[in-house]
Amino acid sequence: MPSFDIVSEFDKHEASNAVDQANREIQNRFDFKGVDASFELNGEVVSLQADVDFQLKQMLDVLRNKLIARGIDARCMEEQDPVLSGVKARQDVKLKQGLEQADSKAIIKLIKDSKLKVQTQIQGDKVRVTGKKRDDLQQVIALLKGEQGPDLALQYDNFRD
Repeated sequence: MPSFDIVSEFDKHEASNAVDQANREIQNRFDFKGVDASFELNGEVVSLQADVDFQLKQMLDVLRNKLIARGIDARCMEEQDPVLSGVKARQDVKLKQGLEQADSKAIIKLIKDSKLKVQTQIQGDKVRVTGKKRDDLQQVIALLKGEQGPDLALQYDNFRD
């Protein structure tokens, strides 16, 4: 029976490249001349550091654009609240990977409510979808990519026919 997995992942190497490119762009931008601003990637957390809160917002836009350019869905970014101390502003952006239990259940509920003839099951941090016909599986992908689909960075892999 045909099946595929619904996952939420990103390429860590591409994320590292995006952070490096964002650092280079911040160093070359005119509005950041003389400002001590930087990005730092620690595992799945990108730390932004600048002099003021306003610059953090500009840095977030730069980071988002660089991630998108490297093929990483911007919906995997989970922005934490900025921490403002007297002379520095810091903010962490967590890059989410893997589906949480609540997200998996919401995806399964959406698929079941659509009345498509497929079976779903949670397998760790991914959801396996199995059906008798390939067309049914393609309808599930179209459903999740559509308007009523979840606001998550989803990928579809491990397609078996």
